[in-house]
Amino acid sequence: QFYVMDDKKTVEQVIAEKEKEFGGKIKIVEFICFEVGEGLEKKTEDFAAEVAAQL
Repeated sequence: QFYVMDDKKTVEQVIAEKEKEFGGKIKIVEFICFEVGEGLEKKTEDFAAEVAAQL
């Protein structure tokens, strides 16, 4: 799985880097799975109303 903050790295790679940086092991005890864009509110408009507003 790719890391959300840097899609060039996997989660495993980021954990390994942080373990070296902190000098110890990291243990994942809980995680939440998100889809890209999940939680973003989508603006819904009526296309006809949008066109009318432009005129």
